[in-house]
Amino acid sequence: MLTTMRRILVYGVTGSGKSTLAARVGGRLDLPYYPMDELTWNPGWVTVSEQEQRRRVSQVLAGDEWVIDASYGIWNDLVLDRVELIVALDLPRGLSLSRLLRRTVSHIVRRTPTCNGNLETWRNAFFDRESILVWHFKSFKRKQTRMRLWHSSPDFPQTVLLRSPVEVEQWFAALPQPESS
Repeated sequence: MLTTMRRILVYGVTGSGKSTLAARVGGRLDLPYYPMDELTWNPGWVTVSEQEQRRRVSQVLAGDEWVIDASYGIWNDLVLDRVELIVALDLPRGLSLSRLLRRTVSHIVRRTPTCNGNLETWRNAFFDRESILVWHFKSFKRKQTRMRLWHSSPDFPQTVLLRSPVEVEQWFAALPQPESS
């Protein structure tokens, strides 16, 4: 069944590892991976307008094959209309928060660019009202509730709910292996 699914959303709370898993899934299944933050942030941490985000995301979703790593509320309807499989990372808050902290500190110290060349700083990561850490706390329960609803309701696309790193790795290991040439 999974081999026929060519439009996949990897969804989870901030810091759950959705971008990493989405890239791995795309590679394993030979599907194009689109990091959604690249479509929603411009250089200088300037937010792309809602209208432009919807336009950009619609272009990606119009394709027959894709893996994406987020579904923001302002364009979630577009994703749900096209996605065939949702992989939901319903990991414990402590785990996702510790991953987020580790990643953020690493990006700051190493000056690793994120979406569209943006750099995280101590100020924007830890002391800004719009920081990614604040966003984790603001959005955690809402995203968790959404994932669980998608998983429990037949009104939504097939949703795999993964609750631990072990479950994530077991699910990934079960994906079809790429054909060797």
